[in-house]
Order: sequence, then C-alpha cells, then structure tokens
Amino acid sequence: MTLTKDVMTIQRKYKIIGRNDIITQCLAADRAKKHLLIEGPVGVGKTTIASAITDYLGRTFIRVDGDERYTSAKLVGWFDPPIVLKDGYNRHTFIPGPLVETMENGGVLFINEINRMPEATQNTLLPVMDEGRLHVPKLGEINVKNGFRIIATQNPEASVGVTPLGEALRDRYVWLYLDYHTEAEEREIVQTNTPIKDEEIINVAVAITRATRDHPDIRRGSSVRGALDIASLYTQIPGDGRVIWEQAAIMSLVPKIELNDNTQKTPVEVIKALVKAVLANF
Repeated sequence: MTLTKDVMTIQRKYKIIGRNDIITQCLAADRAKKHLLIEGPVGVGKTTIASAITDYLGRTFIRVDGDERYTSAKLVGWFDPPIVLKDGYNRHTFIPGPLVETMENGGVLFINEINRMPEATQNTLLPVMDEGRLHVPKLGEINVKNGFRIIATQNPEASVGVTPLGEALRDRYVWLYLDYHTEAEEREIVQTNTPIKDEEIINVAVAITRATRDHPDIRRGSSVRGALDIASLYTQIPGDGRVIWEQAAIMSLVPKIELNDNTQKTPVEVIKALVKAVLANF
C-alpha cells in the first residue's frame, strides 16, 4: 500500500520540509511493528520527525533524554516509600516510569541520545523488545499494549560521555540515517520559520552555516539552526557589510560548532575567516 498520501499529509500538517524518504521509512517501520533507531547529527530534526509521526498515528509520545545518571529505576518506575509503608507493595503504590507508561498505553517511547544511558539501563529494554513484556520485582509482569514502539536516536559523531549500544540491543532495531537537509531545503526552512523575505540574506546565512560542516578546523558543524539565528540577527544588528555578518555568525555559531583538537585557532577566528570566504562568492 502506498504511503505517499500519508507522507504529504504529515509534511503539510507539521510543516516539515522535505524528508519524503525518511517519513516513508518511519511509517513503514511502524506498520511492520518494528522499533526504530535513528542516527544523525545534532539539529537535523530527529525529534521533530518522531513526534510528528506519533501524533499523526494518534499515540502518546513520551520523551526520555539519555544521560549517564539515568537509571533503570527511572525508566521502569519505582514504589512510593511512604505509601508502601502503609499499603505494601502493589499497583497502587507503584509509580510507573516512561517505559511502563508507554507499554501500558500503547504509545511511543522516544529515547533521545540513547547511547548516553548506562548499559544496564539500555539493557532494560531487551525483554520488552523481545517478548513484549517486562517483569517488575514485587509487582509482577507488565505486558505491552498494541501500538507500543520505541524510537531511539543517537549522534554518531558524539564520543564523550557515551556508551555504545551493545550488539544485542542494536540487533532489535531497524535503522535509518537522518542527514542534513539539502541547501535548497535549508533556504526554505529559513524562509518559512522567519519573517525574512530577502533572498540574499537567506542565501548567505545558509551558505555560512553549511560551510561549517566541511571546514578543516571544525569537527562538528552547525545544523540549520545556525542559519536561522544568523539571518534573524543580521536583520537586527545596525549597519551592513561583512562586519555585521561576522557579528551575527559569531553570536550564532560559537555555541553550535566544535573545533578539531589540533587547531590552533579560536572559534571566533575560524568563523571570521569562514564568513570572509563565503562572502567572496556573493
């Protein structure tokens, strides 16, 4: 059955630019009752896609942000000690965590940056993905309702504070990669999400942002958020010319890029040189 109509509806309803293939693949994974692992750089819209599709399918969307302190107890749930002292261990005294809550309502558990969770917390998902059930000590067995899915994301470029997914867990996902938009799509995103109509401002802001992604001194470039911020700031800073572009770019990009370890330049120096090179082509 074709998914073209669904894809077009999702794009229109949730104002998503492009991503035809990605939305199609996400819908196909859901129809096949598969859990999904989405990889891609920061800021390319992984959360937006997952949230839009979940809402379109009429399911609850519960988000968890992975970090090294996120324990299995937080994910599964816990018993409330004062009530346990009064009533003992039962369903009334159990506070469901995001995993149990989505299992029981047939929703989507969205785990952002799953590879920042400890391995023990990651492995809590295995019996749920394998058998559709989870044993909670002193409570019993929790079974998934129809529609339950896990959508997890990770940034393949991240290296600090991550715990790579084990082979057993990766084996239970289907996978897709979400890359940056095309240049034309990024221009459309800036035009759609700002009041700016000047094509030259949009084009320069996008070009500066895209130049960060393959610059020899930059390890991690900026997403389209950089272009949105640059264009918005450029229209508000008094004056014109290269100095204004530099100011807007520095304010926008310094928090969004990471330099290579071996570079001797500062982020400000790199951005100034980058802006100069980009403007030479306009």
